[in-house]
Amino acid sequence: MQELTDQIKIQVLVKDLLSLLGEDPERHGLLKTPKRVEASLKFLTRGYRQDIEKVLNGAIYEEDYDEMVVVKDIDLFSLCEHHLLPFYGKAHVAYLPDRTIIGLSKIPRVVDVFSRRLQVQERLTSQIADCLMHHLKPKGVAVVIEAFHLCMAMRGVEKKDSFCVTSSMLGAFRSDPRSRGEFLSSVGKR
Repeated sequence: MQELTDQIKIQVLVKDLLSLLGEDPERHGLLKTPKRVEASLKFLTRGYRQDIEKVLNGAIYEEDYDEMVVVKDIDLFSLCEHHLLPFYGKAHVAYLPDRTIIGLSKIPRVVDVFSRRLQVQERLTSQIADCLMHHLKPKGVAVVIEAFHLCMAMRGVEKKDSFCVTSSMLGAFRSDPRSRGEFLSSVGKR
């Protein structure tokens, strides 16, 4: 019942927004826009309603493996919390196991959980790294995100070719330049 009430509230807000922007929300092309925007925003922010424990779903295993595991070029899509405009790009994630590994498909799922929220890229990068560090207890975690922000391209400074690159290096990736270098080399950042 609350979900239906929230859906209606969002649709009313979108209809009001259209009016305040100078549009006629009763115009044929806009009649279904409030419902579409509500559904779109729910989808784009579904990370708030996902439980990381359920996403990981017990896919953490004991394994006598201690070499770097890298999953690179993970597509990500998020919304800038300052302007509600999209940013998108690639995440590169690595960890150094300490007798515990994770199912490889879970790493992109972790990226999705945190990217499907209102975000700033810096916090997104840290949240992914902190989550993996907490759940895997590895020797280290490294995350690099490179993303294109429409809030920079479409408004403000209007720089259409600028990418933002952020990183979070934890454990051995912070303390050991060789591990950090191997990771950055493997994702083409060195």
